[in-house]
Amino acid sequence: MAITRLPSAGFSITIRIAVPADASSIGRLTTAAGEAGAIVTALDVVDSDPAHVIVDLTCDTADATHADQVVNALTKLDGVDVRKVSDRTFLLHLGGKIEVSSKVALRNRDELSRAYTPGVARVCQAIAENPADARRLTIKRNTVAVVSDGSAVLGLGNLGPAASLPVMEGKAALFKRFGGVDAWPVVLDTQDTDEIVSIVKAIAPAYGGINLEDIAAPRCFEIEARLREALDIPVFHDDQHGTAICVLAALTNALRVVGKQLSDVRVVVSGAGAAGTAIMKLLLRQGVGDIIASDRRGALHRGMPDLNPAWQWLAENTNKENYAGDLAGALRGADVFIGVSAPNLLTGEDIATMAKDAIVFALANPDPEVDPREARRYAAVVATGRSDQPNQINNVLA
Repeated sequence: MAITRLPSAGFSITIRIAVPADASSIGRLTTAAGEAGAIVTALDVVDSDPAHVIVDLTCDTADATHADQVVNALTKLDGVDVRKVSDRTFLLHLGGKIEVSSKVALRNRDELSRAYTPGVARVCQAIAENPADARRLTIKRNTVAVVSDGSAVLGLGNLGPAASLPVMEGKAALFKRFGGVDAWPVVLDTQDTDEIVSIVKAIAPAYGGINLEDIAAPRCFEIEARLREALDIPVFHDDQHGTAICVLAALTNALRVVGKQLSDVRVVVSGAGAAGTAIMKLLLRQGVGDIIASDRRGALHRGMPDLNPAWQWLAENTNKENYAGDLAGALRGADVFIGVSAPNLLTGEDIATMAKDAIVFALANPDPEVDPREARRYAAVVATGRSDQPNQINNVLA
């Protein structure tokens, strides 16, 4: 069975199946799943009796449609009874991914009196007298607010605050796991710039930093700038600063792999939103040879009508030749492609028009701008934004 996307852990399913208790039944299950294009990752025997064996077959699939195809292929086997199908990604999210846990024991009345009333009143008074003590005596110094209005969730668009919550929970979990920082999702039921700035300013006393996440451009630029000006704590826009820093690091190493200098290469960036704009500004500061920014309307160029201020700045500071065509045309002869836009915009043939030893960072999430298998046919270094797709990102970052 031909599938257009690679199986991944993001579409992992567990299928509970009853099969006849004979020597070939379980082998037929794994064979059928493999022939349907799935990657079997586990097989566990749940129960058995003289007539039947009940197993949980776990496998990675390419997407929800492919998962259904795999299940249908198993259902068609003689003697097979598919009893339940579980989506492992949804199972992981049941009840949410993070929780609050106390750092102090409350085992008796004395401990309660120190952690809460009456003892806590003395700490409140100390902070009132010296507000700087809040960093020493509360969670403030190690706590970040992960703030979103849900207007630009991953590569999925304006899904709203509730639908953004799984991403914000995930980001909070990453803060804790990889940085030891306590973080909490703050999803806002407004997409008004003034309201967002006002709300974040109002909650800032509880936090040591603000991480803005998945707020659509161009509003995100104004929100970040105003908050940085108003607050005395760090304000970090992950889609801008985090992405730009990682791309620059990876590109620096990728250029070493292919023996090119940043000052000599031409870079094409697909997507002139928050991430793309920040990437281009950072590359310009590092002395990149040239950049062409491309978005829905094509390459941004001088004389292009009806540009917002962010796009106008890019049109005036990039694209030395003032190219005015589409993304595929901009790619011809380019040394580097960086995609932070939408899936399936390019083909392998488009990548083939790039310069020798091309670098392709197809980072659209959850699906890249070009199939990484196709890109690898023509490019020297390929990376995608998905950790579960085969690519060369680990070599680039090594």
